[in-house]
Amino acid sequence: MTLKNIIPILAASMLIISSYGSAKKAASSSSKSAKHNFPALHQKGMTAIVAHRGFWNCAAAGFAKNSIASLREAQKYEFWGSECDVHLTSDFVPIVFHDPTIRGREIQKNTYETFLSHRLKNGESIPTFDEYLTQAEQSKKTILVIELKPQYSPEHEEKLVELVLKAVKAHGLYDKSRVAFISFSKHICDILAKECPAFINQYLNGDISPEALAADGINGLDYRKSVIFQDTSIVERAHALGMSTNSWTVNKADEMQKLFELGIDAITTDEPLLLRDLLDRKEFKNK
Repeated sequence: MTLKNIIPILAASMLIISSYGSAKKAASSSSKSAKHNFPALHQKGMTAIVAHRGFWNCAAAGFAKNSIASLREAQKYEFWGSECDVHLTSDFVPIVFHDPTIRGREIQKNTYETFLSHRLKNGESIPTFDEYLTQAEQSKKTILVIELKPQYSPEHEEKLVELVLKAVKAHGLYDKSRVAFISFSKHICDILAKECPAFINQYLNGDISPEALAADGINGLDYRKSVIFQDTSIVERAHALGMSTNSWTVNKADEMQKLFELGIDAITTDEPLLLRDLLDRKEFKNK
């Protein structure tokens, strides 16, 4: 082969390589800047306050987590959100309780009747989700942040989502300004992404990147504070994708301040009055 023959071949090869590089760069740039049409969590430029298991940390609620009184107190103080935990009994009754067991008995493997005699710290019985929603109806200013707890099987998780959405609709609360959803179960978040994409739907476990969640249509993340402090780019990356962000459970002022500086949308806390006090100080306002 002569030099005369080689030159056109080299030129063609360089053109192909150049075109491939430009296309790859454009695709990468497009992927990084792609912003989804996800629901936003707006609180007038300030970090939103989510009372963890309601505003239980006060005498008026009898220091009872996930009690109806704790939700009522959160509503009284008009916090942006009041979080609650929802499990499903073996006879398909959604109840509001955090732990997977009550007196050593698994909630998912026992009937609702099994737990009727159990009392919370303030003397309330364990509320059914239906009873909790009756109280949620009383305020349009405090969103109910519903944590759907992981279940023992995909089928039980699907049933939990079905019954939670059915109850929310029955109480006239099926509105993105009235309820939001969070879960440690990726399967549950995937279902919610398909069933109600316009609602805030945040994944809790902290083991999936914002990019991977957004690709699956999950529009938010609510990660343990240690996860966010370990990788402070998470909030910015999530926002670049149009996702909402939250962090739990943050009870110290210095940690709250760190999250403000990262631009977090919401903070879940057992100390909502402390968080409000910090937000009310001009120097702590989120920019």
